[in-house]
Amino acid sequence: MSVDATTETIAQTELTAEWQPPMPPTDLIFDDGVPLETNRHRTAMNVLIRSLQQAWAGRQDFFTGGNMFVYYSSTQARNRDFRGPDFFAVLDIDGSYSREGWVVWNEEGRYPNVIVELMSESTAEIDTGIKKDIYERTFRTPDYFVFHPFDPNSLQGWHLDTTQRYQPLAPNERGWLWCEALGFWLGTWEGIVERQPAIWLRFYDQAGNLVLLPEEAAAQQAETAQQQAEVQRQRAERLAARLRELGEDPENL
Repeated sequence: MSVDATTETIAQTELTAEWQPPMPPTDLIFDDGVPLETNRHRTAMNVLIRSLQQAWAGRQDFFTGGNMFVYYSSTQARNRDFRGPDFFAVLDIDGSYSREGWVVWNEEGRYPNVIVELMSESTAEIDTGIKKDIYERTFRTPDYFVFHPFDPNSLQGWHLDTTQRYQPLAPNERGWLWCEALGFWLGTWEGIVERQPAIWLRFYDQAGNLVLLPEEAAAQQAETAQQQAEVQRQRAERLAARLRELGEDPENL
């Protein structure tokens, strides 16, 4: 090997050893101190998060959160110019631990599979404009929904088509929209949550059954247990009556 070739090889080796790829920001903040629009917005967010966690209680392959920063680029992180979705879910990841926020470069480049924004008068234009464009073109989030907690008729949704562009979802006969990523319908439900009577955005399974909150599931289980106990009590009473007809005292058996 010539002296020139050897010198060039050494120079390239030294350059390779010295070069380090640019690292993403590490001084991230996860709370800007800005609260959700109203208490109903906060409750509406928690309804979606908690009901999905209840539905998939035995799974650790997903993460769901809300009102959390989503960091997806160094520029966006430095400018602090983007606040996270009101509700989002990421599938096929390790969901066994909590996060302060969703940092895409720490999550192997994974973005949310589903996003729901809870609109208000001040955010509706952004939620259906700038944010929708980001979720479509940068996040490539398959399913995106918007809903105004004070307007039961405001539910809209979009799904990425084969060209990676959002197409509006058509509601079924109940006005629900299908969320393909989760395998649930999104629709309205009237009732009381956290002592607030309202029309809430809820998940429904493929059969049309409401996806319950933890307290609703516990109440349902308690009611089922009570009904089973009542069936057993009635059965015991019928058996005792039959024994008495046969001349037997059930208390002495």
